[in-house]
Formats: sequence, C-alpha cells, structure tokens
Amino acid sequence: MSPARRAPPSATRRQEIERLLREKPHTARELSQAAGVSERDVPDHLAHLEKSLRRRGATLEIEPVRCLGCDFRFEDRRRHTRPGRCPECHGRRLTLPRFRIVGGGCG
Repeated sequence: MSPARRAPPSATRRQEIERLLREKPHTARELSQAAGVSERDVPDHLAHLEKSLRRRGATLEIEPVRCLGCDFRFEDRRRHTRPGRCPECHGRRLTLPRFRIVGGGCG
C-alpha cells in the first residue's frame, strides 16, 4: 500500500482541501481530518474554494444528502452543511454530504 500523498508544506489549508477533492469525494469530516482544520470551518473553506473554482472553469459538486428513514434526497440543496432534519419524515438520520471537484485545471 502506497503512503498517502501530502501537499507540500507551503500549501495553504484551502489548497490542501482542493487537492483532496480533486483526488476523490470527501465529507466535511474527512476533509477536516485530512487537512487539519476544524470540521466547523470546512463549510467556509468550501464556499471560498467554490468561488475560486468557478473562475477557473471548475465546479464543486455536492452529492445530495439522503434521509436514511424515508430515502428522501436533498437534490437542490447547495449549502455546504448537513441539514438538521428531513422535510418529509422529520427524521434526523441523514447521510453526510460528499464534495468533489469536477473540470477545470489543477491548482
């Protein structure tokens, strides 16, 4: 098994998050652990990164959150945080949103 590739020490946390999202989809929790930032700060980093990506012709895609109780999918939700409850069954058992970068050049 090969060791995980790390960004150069001079890379910012946002650059590290971008690198991780170009490799494969991640949840906010996974990004937090891998990039060394608070999970609470990840949505702010994603919002800024999304604007930067747009200028470079790339997109930050959000895999829809799904309710584990009734299978409702939050298809149109663009927020970078997890919703509190399902609008259909009012359940709180929801999957975590996953993020990935599509298109555009690297860096």
